Amino acid sequence: MNLETGSGAARIAAAFNTEKPAFIPFMTAGYPAPEHTVDLALALQEEGAAILELGVPYSDPLADGPTIQNASAQALAHGVTMERALELARDMRTAGVHIPIILFTYINPVLRFGPERLYKAMEAAEVDGILIPDLPFEEAGEINALAKKYGRPLISLVAPTSAQRVKMIAEQAQGFVYCVSSLGVTGVRSELREDITDFLEAVRRYARVPVAVGFGISGPDQVAALAPHCDGVIVGSALLNTIRQAEVLLSQAETKQEGLTVVKKFVKLLQSGV
Repeated sequence: MNLETGSGAARIAAAFNTEKPAFIPFMTAGYPAPEHTVDLALALQEEGAAILELGVPYSDPLADGPTIQNASAQALAHGVTMERALELARDMRTAGVHIPIILFTYINPVLRFGPERLYKAMEAAEVDGILIPDLPFEEAGEINALAKKYGRPLISLVAPTSAQRVKMIAEQAQGFVYCVSSLGVTGVRSELREDITDFLEAVRRYARVPVAVGFGISGPDQVAALAPHCDGVIVGSALLNTIRQAEVLLSQAETKQEGLTVVKKFVKLLQSGV
């Protein structure tokens, strides 16, 4: 399958074909419990999510801060594995989630599952791409080959560390470029780097695919400041914090809709920034 015409690559490209920056929420598969994952995905889609990042729980998530680590630990306690995360993605499709789904995982779970077996499973579950933050760009040959074979991009992350490295990664990026707004692990930041917009504009000069920004974004003011300089905004920890606050409501059948409304209101607030 050719990457340019593969269903995953095409669906991701179409998600950015809007006037406003794409809203890309991150959620952990199986958090706060597996039975809530599909309902939360549908709620995010209903509130305008363009792409969904689906985090695979992992016990050693080097790129993740306390919020996502805690969500992963809770999902792992519910028995959520790579295989279960893919099952939840399939359940999302069955329930009506039609936006692209990007798997967010680490290289050890990929190797343990088997890279080609994983790509076949992603195709079966209609997962459109994958992010592996601890896979160095220079060591991604096997995954990149599978990405081209199955038409499901390996999304590259780029941080504001080296201009030469930014150019190299951006020029060869597939799907979209994930720009890391802050050095360090994920997590809510009260303020973003002063040079973040210069960084985003530099990536846009080199990239042939859309440019999205994530790590630390938590409020509409930050979204508003970034929107003119990017094609997509990724929000993870702040959303998981909101899901955690709604957990008690989500856990009871009679209050589940109230819990989903809490999440929807937060998403609406974020998107008021654009």
